[in-house]
Amino acid sequence: MGIRILVVDDSSMMRKLISKVLKPPGHTIVGEAKNGLEALELYKSLRPDLVTMDITMDEMDGLSAAREILRHDSAARILFLSNLEEEKYRDDVKRLHAIGFINKHKSQEILKLIENLERTEITGIED
Repeated sequence: MGIRILVVDDSSMMRKLISKVLKPPGHTIVGEAKNGLEALELYKSLRPDLVTMDITMDEMDGLSAAREILRHDSAARILFLSNLEEEKYRDDVKRLHAIGFINKHKSQEILKLIENLERTEITGIED
């Protein structure tokens, strides 16, 4: 049984790539957003099991969008996917209790984390 995922990235090519990686194991992409504002609205209407969130986007960045989503639903599960330096954002990601921060191009790591999410309730990031 797959999970319902909202994919958020300002690059349409990256949204397609992320969706292509996540669909074959049986997950459902319930929506795609190109910025944080769209992500917030789609989250409210679609109620996905997981949000994959880019960090740098126009309109509203991923960290701000995650904060807003979590204000709306404190149980929201957000996985940050970015090409940015992890150390720079690690504290922000931890404070938001996101389930992780992974390089966008490490598809096997993304799938492994999502498989673990399916099996157990994840509440934070391990050091």
